[in-house]
Amino acid sequence: VQLVESGGGEVQAGDSVRLACVASGVTNGIYGMGWFRQAPGTEREFVASVTKSSGKTIYGDSVKGRFTISRDNAKNSVYLQMDSLKPEDTATYYCAASMMSDVTLTDLNYWGQGTLVTVSS
Repeated sequence: VQLVESGGGEVQAGDSVRLACVASGVTNGIYGMGWFRQAPGTEREFVASVTKSSGKTIYGDSVKGRFTISRDNAKNSVYLQMDSLKPEDTATYYCAASMMSDVTLTDLNYWGQGTLVTVSS
């Protein structure tokens, strides 16, 4: 499975950004897709996930109420709508996919290369 993210960039605090991730390769076995982020000097942090079949979503505490994850199974894609962005949301955002879990079991994930989101105050 190959994952390609798009949509990162530089924005101001309070702005919105929509990230997209497209999966290719052997995608019919994907169970869940989602997003993680990593700021310089920090550990990778779970952001959100969605299961392919049921659409069940999970969010990290720091983004609840501000970020929305969605999927388009026909396009093998997952999206992350990020609203009310804060400077602390600055990070490289990584798309993840898993055949076995909702991507919270990170050792089983496929990973994209990441897309940088920079939020200035």
